[in-house]
Amino acid sequence: MLRQKRIILGVCGSIAAYKAALLVRQLIKAEAEVQVILTASASAFITPLTLATLSKRPVLSEFVRDETGVWNNHVELGLWADALVIAPASANTVAKMACGFCDNLLTATYLSARCPVFIAPAMDLDMYRHPAVQANFRKLQGYGNRIIEAGYGELASGLTGQGRMAEPEEIMKVLQHHFSGDKKIV
Repeated sequence: MLRQKRIILGVCGSIAAYKAALLVRQLIKAEAEVQVILTASASAFITPLTLATLSKRPVLSEFVRDETGVWNNHVELGLWADALVIAPASANTVAKMACGFCDNLLTATYLSARCPVFIAPAMDLDMYRHPAVQANFRKLQGYGNRIIEAGYGELASGLTGQGRMAEPEEIMKVLQHHFSGDKKIV
């Protein structure tokens, strides 16, 4: 179902960024084309080299590619994609998306995307359940985006609660369900 589907994977700054590598592997194994966009803070958690090797494409993170002025066109990226998946989605990026801020390549691509958007948040439990973050989730859902609920369990902080990014297998099921044309919610 994902064969030849063009997927943009947005990776935000979160300890859960390591799961992005597993998700890229599964998408590639399903024969999807994957373009990774890394936020500036995400590269502190996972290297562009890892994601570029797995996706078989250069990882994008800035508007301008190099000193020659060649740029990564967020409009073209938004038109290219069959789906935009943001996993992990940090509270910061969720807030930017909910309010229409586009100060980086990922959020500018989000605002330009005509495809379905899937958001898999990852944050500590108090951040996740904060009224402002919950309001941002509702706002994003109101725009037609799909929130893939965070799981419950032990978090990087040592606390236990909701905030763990959905496992790559779960995200894959959501995408496969979407592209199957089945209208039932997974």
